[in-house]
Amino acid sequence: METKVVKNKKATVVSRSGDKSITCQIDYKVKHPRYGKYIRRRTKLGVHDPKNLAGLGDLVEITECRPISKRKSWRLVKVLKKADIVE
Repeated sequence: METKVVKNKKATVVSRSGDKSITCQIDYKVKHPRYGKYIRRRTKLGVHDPKNLAGLGDLVEITECRPISKRKSWRLVKVLKKADIVE
């Protein structure tokens, strides 16, 4: 029997795309294979937010789940830090 590893990530909310949906961005750096310079990269994920808790700029914890729609396969766990700016 295989045990599934639960994937949790911290991300920043960059868009409130619709009802119960947010778009989150994860920023990271990778080292260039030849030149050694660090390059900024990002990943954007569609996240299911059933209670519409997260706002623009919030730091959130998300977890992987079953596909909810074509682009949403992540679910909001909790809001870690609210944004300083008001929408």
